[in-house]
Amino acid sequence: MYVGNLSYDTTDSDLRELFEAHGSVTDVFIVKDRESGRPRGFAFVSMGTAEEMNAAIEGLNGEEFLGRALTINEARPREERPQGGGGGYGGGGGGRGGFNRGGDRGGRGGDR
Repeated sequence: MYVGNLSYDTTDSDLRELFEAHGSVTDVFIVKDRESGRPRGFAFVSMGTAEEMNAAIEGLNGEEFLGRALTINEARPREERPQGGGGGYGGGGGGRGGFNRGGDRGGRGGDR
């Protein structure tokens, strides 16, 4: 399941301990930034059964943990990833546009 709005100080063992009150925890994965290695403020937790997962969602969603109100829901597979890659290419186009805008700004500065 998806666990969001986490404190950046949250550890795997913190989450495991929190969720074990609702059943058996089979996996904890705190998502980290690829470049900096710092936590991004969300994680995925796997429980032993669907019933345990539902109990954890009902019991913990909106609850405060390490000073933050948790957002917890059933994780959904990301099917939009390939389209996101296309968006990245579009972002490259935006970069070229940014170059042109930079040239325009320089021109306006010269008019003054």
